[in-house]
Amino acid sequence: MGSEIYEIDPDLCTECIGHYDEPTCMKVCPIDNTIIHDPAHPESNEALWDKFVLLHHSDKL
Repeated sequence: MGSEIYEIDPDLCTECIGHYDEPTCMKVCPIDNTIIHDPAHPESNEALWDKFVLLHHSDKL
């Protein structure tokens, strides 16, 4: 959102499934416990994986 505040787009976030073992945003955020799961966007690991495949392989379809 700006130089010091960022917002994670739930339509693009895969919680790093397909990339890393744990969400990278949580590792790099300088403030503990500021990244929380949005109860308005619950997703299973399977749904997150499907989103990863769609976002990263749609150019090959």
